[in-house]
Amino acid sequence: MNYFKILYNGLVKENPTFVLLLGMCPTLGTTSSAVNGMSMGLATMAVLIASNLIISLIKNLVPDMVRIPSYIVVIASLVTLLQMFMQAYTPEVYKALGLFIPLIVVNCVILGRAEAFAAKHGPGESIFDGIGIGLGFTIALTMLGAIRELLGTGRIFGAELYSETYGMLVFVLAPGAFIALGYLIAIVKKTMKI
Repeated sequence: MNYFKILYNGLVKENPTFVLLLGMCPTLGTTSSAVNGMSMGLATMAVLIASNLIISLIKNLVPDMVRIPSYIVVIASLVTLLQMFMQAYTPEVYKALGLFIPLIVVNCVILGRAEAFAAKHGPGESIFDGIGIGLGFTIALTMLGAIRELLGTGRIFGAELYSETYGMLVFVLAPGAFIALGYLIAIVKKTMKI
């Protein structure tokens, strides 16, 4: 299988946020800023790549009747390691993302890719699928966070572009996530002809 095609599918044709509409809980909950969106995307991508690799390696060893619970154990173990790593080395990001880090375990993007791709392909393809889907998810969350941060606070990645007094508070709050995501999906579908 062509690795470039796998990456392209994850970034464009099967983008988890803009096309498949998966992982909406972290998408809407963590994207109040570009840094938070990017951090959540990178954390999810790390778990996605590692879980895809492990699941592609153990797919023939796991009986069908315990397949999904086995995948969840693998994903939960990886998320626990990620959580400990973030708590030790990036405590500010860990504190900002809060409850959404342990919720990576039940993120349908990860379990969906384990079931739909990693369980049917070899380790090389599974790693590239994890990279493509993870990058697509990270780019989507970063874009959404940047738009919400810019419109809500006048900042982007913490750099002030205009005074916060001119910002629209709704974009920092939950309704702003829905509004910004809706417009982003429409723009992406129109420009990419998806």
